[in-house]
Amino acid sequence: MNPKSSRKKKTRILAIESSCDETAAAILVNGTHVLSNVVASQIDLHAQYGGVFPEMASREHVLAIYPVVEKSLRQAHLELDELDAIAVTRGPGLAGSLVVGMNMAKSLSIGSGLPLIGINHLEGHIYSSWINIDDDKNLITPEFPAIALIVSGGHTSLILMKNHLTYEPLGSTLDDAAGEAFDKVARLLNLPYPGGPSIQKAAERGSATAFHFPRARLGGSWNFSFSGLKTAVLREVKKLQSHGIVIPVNDVAASFQAAVVDILVEKTFNAAEQSGAQHIIVAGGVSANRPLRKAMTSQKKYQVHIPPIKLCTDNAAMIGTAGYFRFINGFKDELDMDVLPNWPLV
Repeated sequence: MNPKSSRKKKTRILAIESSCDETAAAILVNGTHVLSNVVASQIDLHAQYGGVFPEMASREHVLAIYPVVEKSLRQAHLELDELDAIAVTRGPGLAGSLVVGMNMAKSLSIGSGLPLIGINHLEGHIYSSWINIDDDKNLITPEFPAIALIVSGGHTSLILMKNHLTYEPLGSTLDDAAGEAFDKVARLLNLPYPGGPSIQKAAERGSATAFHFPRARLGGSWNFSFSGLKTAVLREVKKLQSHGIVIPVNDVAASFQAAVVDILVEKTFNAAEQSGAQHIIVAGGVSANRPLRKAMTSQKKYQVHIPPIKLCTDNAAMIGTAGYFRFINGFKDELDMDVLPNWPLV
């Protein structure tokens, strides 16, 4: 058999992600096998501001994008002409950051003639559960219908996934995303950015029952609200300060974290029960939270899929997996809004 024709049976996709403060590129085979997954993080740069500085993020993407893509190709031992398509995050995200990745992907596509596939960032997070990053022969992939909880710094959404690329949005946050609430409460408690890891670390030394913070159930809807929880923490801190009491940071962090985890788990399991889904996908940066992972996986009723920690935060491998499923289903040259999932890109 001709070696070249044998290689052609494998679909190789270069993926590029630059929606926020990570510049990332990856190459995947058949959507699940990772040949390379390179991430240049700006987290230390933005820590001094307590959050992402958009203009600075876009400038850093400009500096990092070419070396990251080049390193990804080098680690995969592939040339551009050995690939089948290019996938790139087209939104949602920071406009200045997105345009850097988009322009890089479009340039490579024009120069090589490779099809260009636009990927919704949230769809990428969902597809992180299909990636077999450690070549685990026992990896269980999601079955449909499945409930997907996307929980990150910018998004908190519940989605019913009826099949590949087929989604029904159930609910989303009405105000702060869960990750955003973590960042704001961490800042309130003088904990370092990013707030998720800082809150988790402090909570390990605190009591989750020291304070009873509210859980916004919103009349049983699938929507989320964390603004009231954040305000309740602020009021408690101010009350303690007014009485000259040293803030028990660890207890506040633990009680706040418990309130977030409780409502995420409760709404997700309720959605699974009402939809008849037996599989649950948890994705996004906050899915790295240990108490959330434990609460989701400690029950036996549902098969819960949570990616490895390295795939919870923004990366290009997840964009490559989503790109693969779009590519094999005929979306080869599209960057049209109509082929994207039916949730807003804002």
